Amino acid sequence: MPVDEKKLAELRKKARETRKTVLQMIAGAASGHPGGSLSCIEIMVALFERLRLDPKNPHWKERDRFVMSKGHAAPVLYACLADKGFFPKEELKTLRKLGSRLQGHPETTTPGVDVPTGSLGHGLSMANGMALAGKLDKAKWRVYALLGDGECDEGQVWEAAATAAHHKLDNVVAIVDRNMVQLDGPTEEIKRLGNLAEKFRSFGWNAIEVDGHDFGQIMGALDAAEGFKGKPTALIALTVKGKGVSFAEGKAAYHGKPIVGEELEKALIELEGMKND
Repeated sequence: MPVDEKKLAELRKKARETRKTVLQMIAGAASGHPGGSLSCIEIMVALFERLRLDPKNPHWKERDRFVMSKGHAAPVLYACLADKGFFPKEELKTLRKLGSRLQGHPETTTPGVDVPTGSLGHGLSMANGMALAGKLDKAKWRVYALLGDGECDEGQVWEAAATAAHHKLDNVVAIVDRNMVQLDGPTEEIKRLGNLAEKFRSFGWNAIEVDGHDFGQIMGALDAAEGFKGKPTALIALTVKGKGVSFAEGKAAYHGKPIVGEELEKALIELEGMKND
């Protein structure tokens, strides 16, 4: 279903505010991963716009499931959960603090988090398990997993891809944040991934390539995935590492380097200037 311009403008505004929140969370912790968090903001905002959830009952049986396989982008997940009302937004300031429910990688002690993640490569397998359980129970809920492209170096990802296709898990959607940069540099220099959409298709998946910063394309692809039967769907979201902060865009150096001090001030000024329409 097409999204009207007013709604798109609202989503862009929320993405801008989420970027600012995420940067401030990481700066406050003096620890975290801004690059890969900023690249998946639109993906996460779009997902949380449509996921069937109940903040008052995080374990609601009929909820959709979400797996943050690229667990180092936890700040974005926490920002989205707080926005939905799973816990107070004030709690976001406790990121990575001793005793906080918001640690560097997602844990099930955080309301709204279904599985702990962070050891890369395992998220899609966990999503498959949930999706298979849903099939056995004839449930209507769906499972979404967000993976990093560097994470796709892991053989476990492709074992999971083969398993999902074998079991015809059309209730699972894998979204790959294809920002082309991982911890040590460009993905294609470290272990060439090539055309990820074609790779997933070769494993028996339906695959859709989208601009991962375009809400219209993301929402349209999520609609298409829900309507596709007989195969799992992979959304290959083409994104920019560090999106929205000019000096961090495309830079491996900001994979795990907090943006603080004068750099943070500059970044927030840039984000304030981003347009909603």
